[in-house]
Amino acid sequence: MEIRGEKEQFNKYAFACVLVASMISIIFGYDTGVMSGAMIFIKEEFGTSDTRQEILAGILNLCALVGSLAAGRACDYFGRRYTISVASFLFMTGSILMGYGPNYAILMLGRCVAGIGVGFALMIAPVYSAEISSAKSRGFLASLPELGIGIGILLGYVANYFLGKLSLKVGWRLMLGIAAVPSLVLALGILLMPESPRWLVVQGHLGKAKKVLLKVSNTEQEAELRFKDIKIAAGIIDENCSEETVKLAEKNNGEGVWKELLLRPSSSVRWMLIAAVGVHFFQHATGIEAVMLYSPRIFKKAGVTTKDKLLLTTIGVGVTKIIFLTIATFFLDRVGRRRLLLSSTGGMVCSLAVLGFSLTMVQSSEEKVLWALTLSIVATYSFVASFNMGLGPVTWVYSSEIFPLKLRAQGVSIGVAVNRVMNAAIAMSFISIYKTLTIGGAFFMFAAISILALFFFYFFLPETKGKALEEMEMVFSKHYSRNVPAETDLRQNV
Repeated sequence: MEIRGEKEQFNKYAFACVLVASMISIIFGYDTGVMSGAMIFIKEEFGTSDTRQEILAGILNLCALVGSLAAGRACDYFGRRYTISVASFLFMTGSILMGYGPNYAILMLGRCVAGIGVGFALMIAPVYSAEISSAKSRGFLASLPELGIGIGILLGYVANYFLGKLSLKVGWRLMLGIAAVPSLVLALGILLMPESPRWLVVQGHLGKAKKVLLKVSNTEQEAELRFKDIKIAAGIIDENCSEETVKLAEKNNGEGVWKELLLRPSSSVRWMLIAAVGVHFFQHATGIEAVMLYSPRIFKKAGVTTKDKLLLTTIGVGVTKIIFLTIATFFLDRVGRRRLLLSSTGGMVCSLAVLGFSLTMVQSSEEKVLWALTLSIVATYSFVASFNMGLGPVTWVYSSEIFPLKLRAQGVSIGVAVNRVMNAAIAMSFISIYKTLTIGGAFFMFAAISILALFFFYFFLPETKGKALEEMEMVFSKHYSRNVPAETDLRQNV
């Protein structure tokens, strides 16, 4: 299961582990994509108002806030694998309830249960991926969950198009309920994967941790280096200890972490927290959820009228997302997180400004303006492309790799909680915003927020490319340059 060639950047076994863990992201992405079309049919059957549509779209993310905060403590206590399994069972239950959906109340209950599962999934998948990966391949492997979300969204859009042709009562229920099948497969399948070696070390299971590292590292020397640095970073085990199991006076199950994160953080941890919260805040404050969830409404405002054409144009959004996410995964470890993030945000500013202008032209004209319709679609695709070349994948990779081992799970959970709050805020208010500001004005607002994001990323996010997880406190020290190049020794593989 090893890759021996010097040019190879990732281990096949580590890749397989992350791929399986990323299935939970595909399932979540599917729900996001399929809901954008399902809402058309739900409104038709139940006669829901715009306000109820907003609540239905956003409630999943408010519940995900609860799930993400609970997942931080759960994965420290039960381990990374079992937390992914719990997330899958929760999402399966929610999907069954939504697929049943005899009325709006049961549909909302299903969204809430699924939302808690989403909170677990969004927190644990990037953490597991980062802890399995070596520094040299971490950008690629830790971005796979975000690619999984993109694949899921596209599958959701495709399901909308084909299942939407079924009868009203069957179509949208099948769209939402079918996600229960892969959720069950993942809940059982993840148990065949290894536990995170870093979690095993802090629990005192050194023998098991070393076996996992030998499987997910390219060479035995690399595994030894990673093993030694993890023991040092854990701070509770002697780096020269060679016992299979160590009985610890006090295992790390997450106690005292909130104090170190929020009440008395060191200067480097405070910087990490600001960076993680900021990147998660701006990921959704810049408007991606408005486009992904309400793209049929946006295209309808732009002049696309028939239901089939609306759903087909929306599929284009999903295809664009996957293409550029795939490209980004190969550049994260070559170009670096920081450069991708800055160039991505710059592209988003331009795309949002053009989208705001073209939609304003469409809305202010009494006749159908073909050039403005075309420009609106192109600008939408350009925005999705720019987002997924940087801000989309970098957010999850960056926040999952910067925190120290003891603080990682709950540090990431804070970032995910902010992410879900912003996601819910946009999902539950976008219709009201564009009714107040006009559809063009809403996207001008997102363009302005993207400019603020660009300044934040430039001043607060140092480069982490090629750095071991155990080196991040040095990266976030006051004396470390934002653009310092990664070292090129063997420790890049740690």
